[in-house]
Amino acid sequence: MEIGSTRIEAVQGDLTRQDVDAIVNAANEHLAHGGGVAAAIVHAGGRVIQEESTEWVRAHGPVRNGQAAVTTAGTMPARHVIHVVGPRYRSGQDNEGMLRAAVRAALNAAAAEADHSIAFPAISAGIFGYPRKEATSIIADEVVRWVRQHPGALEKVRLVGYDSATAEDFDEGLRLARS
Repeated sequence: MEIGSTRIEAVQGDLTRQDVDAIVNAANEHLAHGGGVAAAIVHAGGRVIQEESTEWVRAHGPVRNGQAAVTTAGTMPARHVIHVVGPRYRSGQDNEGMLRAAVRAALNAAAAEADHSIAFPAISAGIFGYPRKEATSIIADEVVRWVRQHPGALEKVRLVGYDSATAEDFDEGLRLARS
């Protein structure tokens, strides 16, 4: 999908191997990268990511929804990791609003870092329990909205599904957002 000079694509692959300026980490508020995407990022990039994350929390406090923390990416191809906190899926809270806020925070941080490209996982759709199809659709829609509101701010946004089902859900989310 092309919006102005920005290409948005859904792909299947390993987030930690994406050749982009920034990758997004679906983090917890304490940036304790013990499971899911966060653990994979530290495993791929090295302990420096956890060390910088711990220092970030020490300096700024826990990461709130709608806020982003930026660290280096260690040995991964990306220059840095943008850590955002999506919702732990629960009835009675604004899950969609919280997920959209996390996506916007990541995109705003990428623009502030003068990034040209960014890759997203399915934030909150793993251990945080957000239904995958719904989460990927919301993420895709919010990316499209943000890119339309910030023309030329990014050259490429990649939505990365680790498996084919997640990549297909991202692709379907982009088709729905296009209309």
